[in-house]
Amino acid sequence: MTRRPPDPPSTGTVYADVVLPLALARTYTYQVPEEFVGQLQAGLRVEVQFSKNKHYAGIIRRLHGTAPGFKTKPILSVIDVEPLLTERQLELWEWMADYYCCTLGEVMTAGLPSHLKMASETIITLGPMFSDDITELDEDEYLIVEALTLQSELSLKDIRDILQRKTVYPVIRGLLDRHVIFPKEEFSDRYKPLEVKCVRFGPKYRTEAERISAFDLVSRSEKQTAVLLEYLDVSRKQPYVRRADLSKRTGASDAVIKALVKKDIFEFYDHEVSRLGGAEANARAGALSREQQEALGAVRGCHAAGKPALIHGVTGSGKTRVYLELMLEEIDAGRQVLYLLPEIALTGQITKRLQQVLGDKILVYHSRLNNMERVEIWKAVLSGEKSVVGPRSALFLPFTKLGLVVVDEEHDPSYKQQEPSPRYNGRDVAMYLAHQHGARSILGSATPSLESWENARSEKYGLVTMRERYGGTALPEMTVANSRETDDKGMHHPFFTPTLIENIRATIERGEQVILFQNRRGFAPVYFCPTCEWSVQCVNCDVTLTYHKYQHRLRCHCCGYVTSPPEHCPACGEVQLKLSGTGTEKIEDELKIFLPEARIARMDLDTTRGKNALGQLLQQFEVGELDILVGTQMVTKGLDFDRVGLVGVISADQLLRFPDFRADERAFQLMLQVAGRAGRRERQGKVIIQAHEESHPVLTDVLAADYENFIQREADNRRAHAFPPYRKMIRIQLRHPRRPTAEEGAKLMGKWLAYALGDLVEGPFEPSIARLRTYYLQDIVLRLPPHVAELKRVKDIIQRATDKLATTKGLSGVRVVVDVDPY
Repeated sequence: MTRRPPDPPSTGTVYADVVLPLALARTYTYQVPEEFVGQLQAGLRVEVQFSKNKHYAGIIRRLHGTAPGFKTKPILSVIDVEPLLTERQLELWEWMADYYCCTLGEVMTAGLPSHLKMASETIITLGPMFSDDITELDEDEYLIVEALTLQSELSLKDIRDILQRKTVYPVIRGLLDRHVIFPKEEFSDRYKPLEVKCVRFGPKYRTEAERISAFDLVSRSEKQTAVLLEYLDVSRKQPYVRRADLSKRTGASDAVIKALVKKDIFEFYDHEVSRLGGAEANARAGALSREQQEALGAVRGCHAAGKPALIHGVTGSGKTRVYLELMLEEIDAGRQVLYLLPEIALTGQITKRLQQVLGDKILVYHSRLNNMERVEIWKAVLSGEKSVVGPRSALFLPFTKLGLVVVDEEHDPSYKQQEPSPRYNGRDVAMYLAHQHGARSILGSATPSLESWENARSEKYGLVTMRERYGGTALPEMTVANSRETDDKGMHHPFFTPTLIENIRATIERGEQVILFQNRRGFAPVYFCPTCEWSVQCVNCDVTLTYHKYQHRLRCHCCGYVTSPPEHCPACGEVQLKLSGTGTEKIEDELKIFLPEARIARMDLDTTRGKNALGQLLQQFEVGELDILVGTQMVTKGLDFDRVGLVGVISADQLLRFPDFRADERAFQLMLQVAGRAGRRERQGKVIIQAHEESHPVLTDVLAADYENFIQREADNRRAHAFPPYRKMIRIQLRHPRRPTAEEGAKLMGKWLAYALGDLVEGPFEPSIARLRTYYLQDIVLRLPPHVAELKRVKDIIQRATDKLATTKGLSGVRVVVDVDPY
């Protein structure tokens, strides 16, 4: 039940506790001027001064009549007429700050669009829609616009100087609401729909009889007749026929198809498709399959019992169709839905499928939208009118009628926020949000996390299983190829086994496509001297620089530092420097040698940095313009293509040897998820996993698609070694530019914690990467019994130790980062 905030005092001085977008230990108290008494309530933005010259848009948390014990500053202006945040949102912020050991200000910074959390440093520029029409501007607004036409950018301090007054936020708000100005941060253009060139019958040949007569016109051309027959066949199976697809299927040149257009038999047109392709034909809300009906009934049973539902469904089983049925029920009842995805890249595909049924009742929200789009979505959700699909940032929207929360691909590590604070897990916050609103909740995955599986096993969640692919398509055939395998001549290639190369060739010859997974980008991760073994290191981090061949640069994947490759070894003078290891660039390069005729592309962070780059790449793959897609983890996440006949995992050993207690679980999930991209329609796909350790138990379970056996063994190992979910973990990381200072601070912190918590404390010790972004690191790990009361006590101890370190001479500069539920 939502806790109602106390009423403001009716007499005497009124004070407001205000949340500022700063890492302050608590809210800051301001005095409410008499003219604002009666206007203010929790959730409103107000303009306040903090420190000597800084002004911020803060959020009122509480109104009261208790003097804080220090001289208070007055609130300068009221920015909003109605509250921007709900009481439930503010309570969620407080829960997150408490659970994840951060401040309310850090949660505010993460949760609000930048338009809504302006500060003195915010830069304002004219909006692209401003048309020089000044008739609706008042005197203050006109002065701001005039100044912007002369110098293009202004800070809020500049605007105060122009207007000769301190309170400028209400003026700024009015211009922002009318799109006259924009905050400069994160400005980007709106998304544009992706379209594919398609073919259809011209107006003269729309009926069956007219189409028969078309064959008379092409009777003298064997190629035109073949194209026409192929078109008729394909058009019966799918709602549109791609121009490139028709050409590829028949082997006809573009000139043949153009000849049919010239005869008015065909016409070209542009058809809008999903950015991530492939799923339109099966995405409409048609009849549910038998298994989907059973799953839907089981989910309703879980909800009737007051439990979240965990859907464990194999890849391609149609979990989204089950979600959609429940979403329709909620939206028809006037309630809101939050549909969470782990990656921005997936929102295009899912939104396309959902909007075919739900129309504009569901909106997409993510960080690539511009400021105004995000604010408009914020207001639409606050009004209770719209439902939302998006990544973890969508959790912060102001839902007022939330009825259902869906967490798709709930196992995905992308739900965990790493930097900066709050370091929250979107899946877990979503469950709290649903509980807070009394909403129903669903988690779905083909490879559920051990945490969710344990919740289902202990009956905290209800378990719903879907074991068959939609439409009865068989799961892919899976095999392991020994990485040391040689060809008939005894030749051994370090990256591809003969089995994999032969299957790639055969798949392309059948007109199908290939996805190859290599979980490392760049060309080679090590650039070294073979004589003295010196290697090129990052100047800011304790990692080797990765060589990127196409840029001919060495790059740090931790901090972004870039440099040119050295011409010789600075230690011994050797000029023949070498490369070691394999990344996606090298895989792409080597494939072009083996398969020169194949059309190959790479999907990793380097090739998808542009706003439209990912959509364009997947569009090419979806329409058949590419034969092979080489990628990192991005290719494992929910992609759905008709023609993928083969999936290859280049190096399973690399996944299994990662130094992390979750390595086996992540490896199992990645391999089974990427395998699920193969054979998702009529033909059974094939998966080849290259590995040295063919008998590794994780590989055995992957080949058998035996999730239950894997998760039971993983649970036994975690329980035996006191790892999550059977222990609660908190990582405390100390950072400082000087190693001795970081070590001294860590020793003191470890000593204080050990005194209070005994053998629950491990460390301090250096992490595997001991220096990151110029800071030396020291880790302390706590493994705790998962009891709420114990967790609260431990967090209080951590806070006291952090405060004590901050006041210790010579150690005040040591930064303490607390990460609850890390990794």
